[in-house]
Amino acid sequence: MKDTKFSVLPLSLPPRGLSRVETAAYIGVSPSLFDEMVKDGRMPRPRRINSRTVWDRHQVDWSFDALPDENSDDTDWSVET
Repeated sequence: MKDTKFSVLPLSLPPRGLSRVETAAYIGVSPSLFDEMVKDGRMPRPRRINSRTVWDRHQVDWSFDALPDENSDDTDWSVET
């Protein structure tokens, strides 16, 4: 079955507002780690649209860009943690 949630948008236009699970996946972390990142300020707080809680993709991008880089030369990127 085709996901109709965003099927009205062209593929070249990603949604601006993302759910908690979508936002966590967007930045590559679990929902529980994403919750921790929102709580400690590394990720933005959500917006409310009536009863929906959504994250602004642009604010998430800015927050992601502000995360510290891993600058260690001895990091083994072939192993996921």
